[in-house]
Amino acid sequence: MTSDLDSTFSALADPTRRAILSMLLEDDMAVTDVAEPFRMSLAAISKHLGVLTAAGLISQEKRGRVKWCKLEPDALRDAAVWMQAFGQIAGMDLDAFEAFLHDQKLGP
Repeated sequence: MTSDLDSTFSALADPTRRAILSMLLEDDMAVTDVAEPFRMSLAAISKHLGVLTAAGLISQEKRGRVKWCKLEPDALRDAAVWMQAFGQIAGMDLDAFEAFLHDQKLGP
């Protein structure tokens, strides 16, 4: 479980990856659509998507010639349980988390 948590928190540490998660809160997206708002190459976005996939935060599937990304909402459960163990977090407020991701997407 420790390596899963490490992967989750490592994936969440990057603002681009948090922005991608925020985008995927709305709906599944093609990789090219995910890449569109960012000023980086498709290869760089693919690396970010690979990190998110390896952490289990998203899944990717090929539909025809297009690769689609889907948020895996239960993937943060272990991280939430771990944080709750400290007693400082009463429960994971998914609405607040969505707002946080949205704010990160709109940030600098």
